[in-house]
Amino acid sequence: MSVFIASCAQISIQKPLNDEWFYIPVHYDEPFVRAIDPDYKPFINPIAGRRMGLIMKRAIATSMTALADASLVQPDAIVTATGLGCIENTEKFLKTLCYEGESCLQPTYFINSTHNTIGSSIALHKKCHGYNNTHVHKGISFESALLDAMLQFELGKIENALVGAYDEMTQDYYHLLDKINMWDGTFASETAVATVLKKNGDIELVDLDILYKPEKQLLIDRTNLLCNKIGISTEDIDLLVTGKNNNKENNVVYEAFEKSIGLENKSETYKNIFGESFTSSAYGFYYAFECLRKGRSPQGKDVNNILIYNHYKNIDHSLILLSRC
Repeated sequence: MSVFIASCAQISIQKPLNDEWFYIPVHYDEPFVRAIDPDYKPFINPIAGRRMGLIMKRAIATSMTALADASLVQPDAIVTATGLGCIENTEKFLKTLCYEGESCLQPTYFINSTHNTIGSSIALHKKCHGYNNTHVHKGISFESALLDAMLQFELGKIENALVGAYDEMTQDYYHLLDKINMWDGTFASETAVATVLKKNGDIELVDLDILYKPEKQLLIDRTNLLCNKIGISTEDIDLLVTGKNNNKENNVVYEAFEKSIGLENKSETYKNIFGESFTSSAYGFYYAFECLRKGRSPQGKDVNNILIYNHYKNIDHSLILLSRC
């Protein structure tokens, strides 16, 4: 079963809901940067928006944009990925509990604090009653959501799917994670990416693989298997998109993989543009999609086949192959 990418939309630390970053990216020196929010009035009723957290507004805005770009009104399935869920609402609920006691709690913060609130909000907004699932698997949450959607296609249960990745970061949570060196050499940001998958199109999601603590040879073998699915070799990969950042421990894993398959000179990264979060690999997927849609990378490489490689703490690894038909 072939699966194709019809559209992608992002809200990030770059200009939201457009591809201006591809030509003129904005670079930051701060260790922690929150996403730039667009005007949500075209997407959400202002009265209803008052009760929504930022992460839900971003989810709805990116989802509606991606669906519109794909000429789709209602998706058959909504699959969501998040590492932290609605952390801002969780903090508000807990702070109220700590400072004001149990008698003055507002139920809205609690109701909107759960991880699956994001996917549910999109479904309610679009009146979708189909398959709806949320994946919370830290650094491979987005890849897990993609795999889930692909399985639904394979089983013949859906014709299209809306897959999204969403994470927000507050000052308190940033400092908490900073104490365990989560951001060592990187800068923290937020994630809001939505993509629409269909059974036909011009950009194919060939396949993906998720591996747990793989040996180097296993990574090479799985890469070759992905390439064989469309009759190419690793030499035919035009671009390798990796999750490199300014952390040496993180980068040495990517550098070893680049050398093992001979793609050192074809590698580009996205985290210097979009930052780091639990679901930032969704920006790597979006980055690759935009490259294929335009036929070239931001650095001027002509592209038809792109391999996306990510790892989380050198424990969970993922390989995604995209190809332009």
